[in-house]
Amino acid sequence: MNTFVVANPNKCIGCRACEIACAIAHLDTTVVTAGATEVPFLPRLNLIRTSRVTMPIQCRQCDDAPCANVCPVEAITQKDNTIIVNTKRCIGCKTCMLACPFGAMDMVPEWEKGEPLKQAALKVENAEGEEEIKEVLIAHKCDLCAGREKGPACKEVCPAEAFVTVNPTLSKANICEKRISSALEFARTKR
Repeated sequence: MNTFVVANPNKCIGCRACEIACAIAHLDTTVVTAGATEVPFLPRLNLIRTSRVTMPIQCRQCDDAPCANVCPVEAITQKDNTIIVNTKRCIGCKTCMLACPFGAMDMVPEWEKGEPLKQAALKVENAEGEEEIKEVLIAHKCDLCAGREKGPACKEVCPAEAFVTVNPTLSKANICEKRISSALEFARTKR
């Protein structure tokens, strides 16, 4: 069973601290002052607000990952109980976006050394009607802040403590508790 992070919608206050922390945790540079550098804001989770709920949506690291199963170039794999996107293999076909049952997959421009990478020859018309080389788009999703010493940044900064890391041990203990509770409830109703 893969490890994943999930937020409790009853605790989430919609502050977006998780999105900011996520975007900053994945930069290859430091951010000291807002507006001081040209860096992309690319969080790997998205805060959703409706009239009834506010909750961050992020990858659930599915054990039978639909995104990985449909990727034609095998750019999405499992490593250390996490589903990872190999951005160097990704061709930007968007099939993973269609397959994800949670809507946790995005396509974003690939950045290198502070600049978006451009395709070899494909051109697109910009807002001014001029042709320019199109940016390289890649699959983008939560990677549980792989390699980050303190773990997922979203969980660390949440002022409402809405995030929980669900690992195989916690999942098994939860399932066991639910089974015992269900059995006891069933026994009480059958008397």
